[in-house]
Amino acid sequence: MSDSANMMSPNRLAELVSKAKKSGADHADAVFFTGKSNSVSWRLGKLEDVERSENSDLGLRVIIGKNQAIVSSSDMSNATLDELVSRALDMATNTPEDPYSGLADKKLLALDNIPDLDLYDDCIIDEKTLKNIVTETEAHALETSGITNSEGASASSSQGSITLANSDGFLGHYKSSNFGCSISVIAGEGTTMERDYAWTSCRHFEDMDSPHKIAQEAASRTLKKLNPRKVGTCEVPVVFDPRVSRTLVSHIAGAINGVAIARGTSFLLEMMEKQIFPTKINIIDNPHLLRGPSSRPFDGEGVRNAPLDIITDGVLKSWILDSTSARQLGVATNGRASRGTSSPPTPSTSNLYMEAGQVNVKDLLGDIKNGFYVTELIGSSVNGITGDYSRGASGFWIENGTLTYAVNEITIAGNLKDMFMQMTAADDLDIKYGTDAPTLLIEKMMLAGS
Repeated sequence: MSDSANMMSPNRLAELVSKAKKSGADHADAVFFTGKSNSVSWRLGKLEDVERSENSDLGLRVIIGKNQAIVSSSDMSNATLDELVSRALDMATNTPEDPYSGLADKKLLALDNIPDLDLYDDCIIDEKTLKNIVTETEAHALETSGITNSEGASASSSQGSITLANSDGFLGHYKSSNFGCSISVIAGEGTTMERDYAWTSCRHFEDMDSPHKIAQEAASRTLKKLNPRKVGTCEVPVVFDPRVSRTLVSHIAGAINGVAIARGTSFLLEMMEKQIFPTKINIIDNPHLLRGPSSRPFDGEGVRNAPLDIITDGVLKSWILDSTSARQLGVATNGRASRGTSSPPTPSTSNLYMEAGQVNVKDLLGDIKNGFYVTELIGSSVNGITGDYSRGASGFWIENGTLTYAVNEITIAGNLKDMFMQMTAADDLDIKYGTDAPTLLIEKMMLAGS
């Protein structure tokens, strides 16, 4: 099969959807993903691995009445596409009815004015460049006094595209790229060894942190963890470093996901328009951040999307909805559908973040006589129905507003509803992961220690 036969242009994808409808589907949509990536791994001055991959994947959904079926393929030849349509239609006639299935409301589709979010960098980064990055990153880290070993550095470059078409006239396409580097290092010897890491990830190559900065952060974090102590069981203020504070925002995302709400399996089920945080807390989902880590110009159903207020002055304002969950709840979708090639759309967030607060980290810590600063969470026991929270943790003990010695092998516990209402946000928000938060103080949590 020739390369041209395996290409799927936007117009060709639209033709596939049209063919499905002409062949008997009441409605249809299709999504096509392409991607190519390079990565290099390096450890202790030696090349460990070089990977290069290219992929393309197509998903076709057909709807007949209230029955739907989804089929996927990585072969884009005309013969395979004809077979794909036939197989999807046959499957749809043999699936159980879903009263909430269907395409998004046509009036909500992003049929024009699709924003350019600057998600794509056409800079070609070859293996030699990636090798230079990891070599320099590891070398800087190992030059740091006290760093005794390396678990390796890796760097990657990827580019891809998404095309979505449906039988109501939507046809959207955008490209994206990502560049990253990470390193993990070790300090200490024998049974006293500690490890930590640092990384950078961005849409444009020019925005990457330097190898020196990544190495310095990994080394500094690792050295601070040496000679950890244990603490006794107590109830104290707990501060979450931004690397882990974002997990608290992710618990919000899970609790307000339209699927959980429709099923009645969320601890926030009855909390719409009610106070669940202090009045100074705001959480936003913004798919239109320029160069954002999880930005998208339209959602997985082709619906117009826009910044969405999740929490305003501590009050819950929105669920995360696609069309199916919205129909179940008797409301309209708010453009939060995500889509793969082998399953129907589901609700998901884009760039979800808690806004920065008004207090700096030094002042946030300043009033804490004794407390715990969390830098790492281990395992998970979070009940999405009750909000009960219990996780293993490590970090640093706080004495009189200052981080003192490292602490490990403890468990922090509480209930998310109580934790949310005791929360104070610092002013150090950095949107890096796609779900982000600044440093967060919880006024009181139980610590189970030695």
